[in-house]
Amino acid sequence: MIALGEAWKAGLLGRKHWLSNLVAGVIVGIVALPLAMAFAIASGVKPEQGIYTAIVAGVLVSLFGGSRVQIAGPTGAFIVILASITAAHGIDGLQIATMMAGVMLLLLGITRLGAIIKFIPAPVIVGFTAGIGVIIWVGQWQDFFGLPKVDGEHFHEKVWHLLQALPDLHPATTLLAILSLGLVLFSPRLPGLKRVPGPLVAMLLVTLIQALFQFDGVATIGSAFGGIPRGLPEFGLPDVSLARVIELIGPAFAIAMLGAIESLLSAVVADGMTGSKHDSNQELIGQGIANLAAPLFGGFAATGAIARTATNIRNGGNSPLAGVMHALTLLLIILFLAPLASDIPLCALAAILFVVAYNMSELRHFKRMVLRAPRADVAILLITFGLTVFSDLVVAVNIGVILAMLHFMRRMAASVEVQQVVEQELEEELRLGGHSRLPPGVLVYTIEGPLFFAAAENFERALAQTHTDPQMLVIRLNRVPFMDITGLQTLEEVIQQLHKRQIVVKLCEANRKVLAKLDKAGILQQVGAAHYHPDFNAALGAYQEREQAPG
Repeated sequence: MIALGEAWKAGLLGRKHWLSNLVAGVIVGIVALPLAMAFAIASGVKPEQGIYTAIVAGVLVSLFGGSRVQIAGPTGAFIVILASITAAHGIDGLQIATMMAGVMLLLLGITRLGAIIKFIPAPVIVGFTAGIGVIIWVGQWQDFFGLPKVDGEHFHEKVWHLLQALPDLHPATTLLAILSLGLVLFSPRLPGLKRVPGPLVAMLLVTLIQALFQFDGVATIGSAFGGIPRGLPEFGLPDVSLARVIELIGPAFAIAMLGAIESLLSAVVADGMTGSKHDSNQELIGQGIANLAAPLFGGFAATGAIARTATNIRNGGNSPLAGVMHALTLLLIILFLAPLASDIPLCALAAILFVVAYNMSELRHFKRMVLRAPRADVAILLITFGLTVFSDLVVAVNIGVILAMLHFMRRMAASVEVQQVVEQELEEELRLGGHSRLPPGVLVYTIEGPLFFAAAENFERALAQTHTDPQMLVIRLNRVPFMDITGLQTLEEVIQQLHKRQIVVKLCEANRKVLAKLDKAGILQQVGAAHYHPDFNAALGAYQEREQAPG
């Protein structure tokens, strides 16, 4: 259900909640201002486009999303993907890819696939977010130190060229950047500034210094982008063609997947802070609508922002009203205060992104996982991290997920046991069924675990190694939760081989789902209707009756 409707039912849109949500929205809007501009510049677009994105996405996700307190907008996680798309396909290409990603997110939500995103393993998520943090950090050296533009298609080439350019850093730019970094980190600890966001303090103070002293060579929003236009963005549709759509399928898929992961992670964090529960499918629908609409007003890709959502909750936000107010605050700023942005130094925004990159990297969590996690998970973490930094985020996530799946299947297959049950283990069960002992010439095998494609070989090998040919072999299926087509085919082949050796095969104790699959696959017909039994002792009784029957 839409979070707005849930908030209405819970009484959170009542007048007594207005003040807390309005205050929270204003605070989050102020926090979002420098971040939106910084993320936009780092993504290769104009700073005002970050504000447009935060306004449009902020309203739509609050109204149509699945979390009552989610704050949406441009985020640091997108920078790496968006910058590469902008460089390769231009701003139009970025906006088309964003709209395509919006359609994909809508489809994920409508088809109720939101829960699947939760199955991406923690080592993959930590690996690629840490990798993104490193790329963002290195990507801001140029603006932080005032370095000349450097070339480098690959990460290691860019790092090397930046290191070579470091001796040519711009002193005034570097000093302003260091001051900005210090203010972001330490201003909340100063008396009277505890409630004021560090990024805002840094941006305002350093902008004031630059406006007063006009240091030569310090790049600002005015010198780099001509300032921020006052007023609302114009409605416009990107130049969409079939060729461009086909060309941008890969980038759009990357935006959609990362947007889904980021927004649902943010919603989970919000649930933990508020004690509420979000609707993951509705959240993807809200994100899809936002990403479809934002490019029509000059924006680009948006998703749930963990830090801004947490700020919203800490300041009393408990309904979508706070998210709408956050967007309205940004709208008022761009309508009345836009000309003041011309003197904002890019180095101040780079310093803010330094802190964003550090927070994204989750260095302590990364280190703890490396030291404490099982070796296979550590390998997946480091491979995902390395591929994110040195190759490509999409490749990293895909390979990380594939490796995690293969590792999981290997462990699942190893946990499936096919064992011969000896008579001593069956004594109690036989006694309760009225049998004194296991009939001669009867072997009993039990399968423990799912009989799927990765475990099929173990099953076939175990049954093929019966050293003596019994008269009857009972296969107990009571501990098999499910079978896939490979497991069914393997079971069918094993039964055929046993029948060729003149061995009677009986199946018993399958659960309802497994039994339906055995029937559909024709295995029950293969063993014969008289050779499947719901109970183990019934299988033995039927065999004994057959043996004792005359003739």
